[in-house]
Amino acid sequence: MQAISAQKTERHYFIDWLRILLILSVFIYHIGMFFNTWDWHVKNPTEYGGILKNTMTFLGEWRMPLLFLISGAGTYYALGKRSRGKYLGERFKRLIIPLTVGIFILVPVQVYLEKADQYNSLFSYYPHMFEGIYPSGNFSWHHLWFIAYLFLISLFISPFLNLFRTKAYLRFSSRLEGFAKRPLSLNIIAVVLIISQLLLRPYFPNTTHALVDDWAAMAFYIIFFMAGFMLLSNKNIIESIRKQKKLYLMEAALATAMMFASPHLFSDESALDLAWGISSIILAWSCGLAAIGFAKQYLNRDTRFRKLANEAIYPFYLLHQPVILIIGFFLIKVEMPDFIRFLILTISSFGITSALYWYVVRPYNLTRVVFGMKPFPRKQKLLKEQENLELRPQLVVEQ
Repeated sequence: MQAISAQKTERHYFIDWLRILLILSVFIYHIGMFFNTWDWHVKNPTEYGGILKNTMTFLGEWRMPLLFLISGAGTYYALGKRSRGKYLGERFKRLIIPLTVGIFILVPVQVYLEKADQYNSLFSYYPHMFEGIYPSGNFSWHHLWFIAYLFLISLFISPFLNLFRTKAYLRFSSRLEGFAKRPLSLNIIAVVLIISQLLLRPYFPNTTHALVDDWAAMAFYIIFFMAGFMLLSNKNIIESIRKQKKLYLMEAALATAMMFASPHLFSDESALDLAWGISSIILAWSCGLAAIGFAKQYLNRDTRFRKLANEAIYPFYLLHQPVILIIGFFLIKVEMPDFIRFLILTISSFGITSALYWYVVRPYNLTRVVFGMKPFPRKQKLLKEQENLELRPQLVVEQ
């Protein structure tokens, strides 16, 4: 049996790499939203379905669940020996402060651009910010829903933190190691996911990211988060996932085929919804485990770029969508081939978002805290320590 403290001494770099790649996939996904046939705040004059729509449908089924899965693992390792109060305090600073600032600074830009014909400027929009709930009204948290949900999940697990430090939990984790060695045995979590959706989807059929009417999706994300918290905190379970990575990849491929084939196999709408729903859940779970297995195999290494990128991805996530929309808003006014518009939008959005992080967010403690980063050590403290080091030899001589 392994103690929790022993496992925490080994950093799993592959989790950082997965997080980096997933945030980049969110960026690419939102570039795609500008061009596909789904509703979005600002749209390209010509919209595309077909391969683009199917690719984004595929990504949409497993990308965010995997992000919640690795967020659960990250929360476990960040928890350390913190008390419940310190844990919630850290979650408040890292999640609620950026969420609040984002709602008042980043989200209004996006809502205004979508409804620009109703207001003379962004400043004239602000007095109307609290008039109703988006989309019919103006108030929203838009892409920041993920941060709000993470904080609520943190509140949900906080009463049980001490449970994960007991000998009984260590015994349970040890038994779980043996269970995970059996091929595809972790699909038991997929069964739990399916049951949760069968129970809740009749009452909350749509994923809205609005919380109050989104409890089926919230339950779905909580299960993924807790699976990451409990499974990815055990290196032997991670090793079992790594060994079975090809099995989970094959399962993901079969679930994908079934999901896209279901509209052609079922004419009855309820049967189609059931087949699509079950296959999409299996896809989300198996694709997530396959990604973890392959990342553990090939990405579990440290580099200087990993450290820089891992620190940058949270502010990048907060900033990227309003930047994409601002650039897209002006690009649609200029005649050009859509491929050129895609290149300009992608390159300029990535460059400007990265520059905002590097030159505006990263250097200053205020902006670091606002965007969920740890502040630099206080300059006064560093200067004091430097002065003490410079004075110490003189004091010795005087004595």
